[in-house]
Amino acid sequence: MLLAAGLVANPNFTCAAEFTYSESTSQDIARRLDVPVFYTVPESAWLELPKTINTTDQLIEFRYPKYKDNAAHVGLRIVKTKRVGFSKRITQSGLIQTGDILLSFRPEWGGAGTYPNIQLGVSHAGMAYLAPNGIIRHMDNPMDVETLGRGDFTSEHYRTLKFMHVIRPRGLTEAQRKNLAAWAQQLANRTKQVYPTQVAFNKDYNNPKYRSGKSPEFVKTFGQAALGQSTSSGQPLDLFCSEFAWSLLALRSCDPGDGSVFQSSRIPSCIKPAMTPMRATGSFITSRSRFTKAGLADGPLLVVDALQLPNSERDALLDSVFIEDTSRAAKMSEGHRQVAKDMQPKFEPLKTYYKAVEKGGMSRIQAYFISRGFRRSMPDNYSPTSYLINTLLPSNNTSRTMDYVATIMFE
Repeated sequence: MLLAAGLVANPNFTCAAEFTYSESTSQDIARRLDVPVFYTVPESAWLELPKTINTTDQLIEFRYPKYKDNAAHVGLRIVKTKRVGFSKRITQSGLIQTGDILLSFRPEWGGAGTYPNIQLGVSHAGMAYLAPNGIIRHMDNPMDVETLGRGDFTSEHYRTLKFMHVIRPRGLTEAQRKNLAAWAQQLANRTKQVYPTQVAFNKDYNNPKYRSGKSPEFVKTFGQAALGQSTSSGQPLDLFCSEFAWSLLALRSCDPGDGSVFQSSRIPSCIKPAMTPMRATGSFITSRSRFTKAGLADGPLLVVDALQLPNSERDALLDSVFIEDTSRAAKMSEGHRQVAKDMQPKFEPLKTYYKAVEKGGMSRIQAYFISRGFRRSMPDNYSPTSYLINTLLPSNNTSRTMDYVATIMFE
């Protein structure tokens, strides 16, 4: 019985299903999503799953219709589900497990402009864990009624969410999953004491606590808050949603039952990042080696690159990343519209960078200098989208630590 992994044996619930493809179903999903191709992912990003899965939900292999025969097999695994009984079914299926990153996916952002396209339609990140009652729950920041709620997918955020990507960190051991579930439950038990007096919400996604080359002292502070200890700074630790999830994952090798290591003046040696924060732009397109990295702004570029299209078709797709559809932009929240407005000047050079880096030759010299300038304007970061972008690296890349599992589609 693999409880910490999210797999629960239940003799009264048995229904073998598998992800299947049909052209007509893909056409229907395409109409419902209505997204550009770079809002999907190539098959190389997909986690290998069991052939059959124990669920009554419909499992659909969606292939982007225009490129259904492309060797990259771009698309999504869709889990078509009802909200009623979702937690129990998804626990039984194993499609969401402890430590999985849950990304709120907004297809309506598709084509809304540079910022939402660079974000691949992702607006929020939380983390899943198996609660003591044997059912998958979620832990999020802000830890308020609207977002976290009871942690059972019934808060306003999750109740109104229509799509959710599931991303799984690679190599989690049973002990690490047990630790993560315990940390999440500790936060759930102490939410009113922790939030917002010890852990608050950071509204500035361009101001992460992480600093390249420095120890993540803030993760220790986060652990202290979860354990009910006095924090090192004595001030609230403000973390944005994906930063909160990153900090939780960094505690996977720490046993919350042994809080003494967090009372030392040193950072506990068990704190280890599960994913290296990304620079604004990466190095994969220019080098293609196993040791290259992806960048925060590389999502659409990596998906389009995987398609290996003729130059004219490739350039047209890259151009589309930077076209704004005001009707779609209006569907974004006020907060995200403001972020899009604030970030627009920083994104201006990206269009030239995208095309120059793909062309190669002398154009890459231009891309190099644009990339340097872009990196100087943005700190290394772990945006909600970074977890999805990490899956776009080749499977054998040394920086690849995440896999795409599936996309939940609530009916």
